[in-house]
Amino acid sequence: MVKLLMRFYDVTSGEIDVDGHNVKDFERGELRKMFGMVLQDTWLFGGTVKDNIKYGKEDASDDEVIEAAKAAHVHHFIKTLPKGYNSVINEESSNISAGQKQLLTIARVILADPKILILDEATSSIDTRTEIQIQSAMDNLMKGRTSFIIAHRLSTIKNADLILVMNHGDIVEQGTHEELLAKNGFYADLYNSQFEVEEEVEDNK
Repeated sequence: MVKLLMRFYDVTSGEIDVDGHNVKDFERGELRKMFGMVLQDTWLFGGTVKDNIKYGKEDASDDEVIEAAKAAHVHHFIKTLPKGYNSVINEESSNISAGQKQLLTIARVILADPKILILDEATSSIDTRTEIQIQSAMDNLMKGRTSFIIAHRLSTIKNADLILVMNHGDIVEQGTHEELLAKNGFYADLYNSQFEVEEEVEDNK
């Protein structure tokens, strides 16, 4: 679905409209600028923290970069680095944690200010404590935007307007979180099993 939205493939029948315009009427590059993506595998390059955030909007001012970092809950961490926003991330970005990488990626997307968001398993490799920070940052990111969230961890999609439940590539259920729980079907089983596991983890702490 995401690949169709961004025209990596084109639909063979029907059409996909963005703000009432067929995506085929856009140049691919122009269309993709409307989207911001936060993926499971974060991507940072060798360079300063500031340059990595500004990759989303290269003409951004320092104040805009700082505001984006604050919205992504990563400003405080950056200020603890030896050179703050001018600290260098190495090529493998091994000198910062997975959670901090993800927050920097979110700051980059907040700065770019896209119309449409795609979050693909954005919290799956993060521990629960960091996930709370990242979830809060993503809530800031999603305000006023259309967002597509791909997730196995169902706590991240509970507040979605519409959930499509997929099994082996097919949509098997759709509705809000409450509607799907009331159906007592595939989604409810999945959610309840995850909820039980989370409770067990909390009990064992």
